[in-house]
Amino acid sequence: MRKANVYSISGTVSKQMDVPKAFDTPYRPDVIKRAVVATASNRRQPYGPAPDAGTKHSVSTWGKGRGTARVQRIKAGRKAAESPNNVSGRRAHPPVPERIWYKKVNRKERVLARLSAIAATGDADVVRTRGHKFDDNISFPVIIEDKIQEIATTSEVVQVLDRIGLGYDLDRAKFGRKIRAGKGKMRNRRYRTPVSILLVVSDKDQALFLGASNLPGVEVAEVSGLNASVLAPGGDAGRLTVFSESAIAKIGEWPL
Repeated sequence: MRKANVYSISGTVSKQMDVPKAFDTPYRPDVIKRAVVATASNRRQPYGPAPDAGTKHSVSTWGKGRGTARVQRIKAGRKAAESPNNVSGRRAHPPVPERIWYKKVNRKERVLARLSAIAATGDADVVRTRGHKFDDNISFPVIIEDKIQEIATTSEVVQVLDRIGLGYDLDRAKFGRKIRAGKGKMRNRRYRTPVSILLVVSDKDQALFLGASNLPGVEVAEVSGLNASVLAPGGDAGRLTVFSESAIAKIGEWPL
């Protein structure tokens, strides 16, 4: 069983601890992608127009012999309506609420996806390939003593991550905030912020949830809530992840 460095909140290596067997799982990007896509699909809400949308007109056709198109027109007028080929007509093949978005993933595949995504967070090459920035002398997986879970202010969280050598990724997310391309900018998601550090704690009753909540791209998660979507956003494995010492101990208790 390999060893990993445990960093103190001062940025120095305080001790070493055994790395759980979960970090030895083979890297399976195909399974991770499948699990993440299925999770996103299962969150989708069915949508579609009203059944009679675009057909609430009193229309009739003039018939042939008048030198005009034989389309449906509003009665007592000339404006064409209702037919899909007309301006302001109904949609020809709109989305229907009956469509089934659900995608099934086998239980063992979900388990393998989570374990493989965790193993990817412990590989510096995979993390760097994903686009994260950090000091070259950091050992992976990144483990910090449990005192980090008690930090309740944003400035202290930034200081701790800077001392370890992860501050570059915080700047990458902070200055990488861009206006979204497309119509999403008009739908309450105007800005796109790069995904940054994931902080994993032992349970949900920790002050770190408050302390890191204001950092762009940073997310705090309890170890029991880890899944492929959290560890590999968008299906791209290798998110820069920081584990607390007690969180690593809980991962070591998982049945494999």
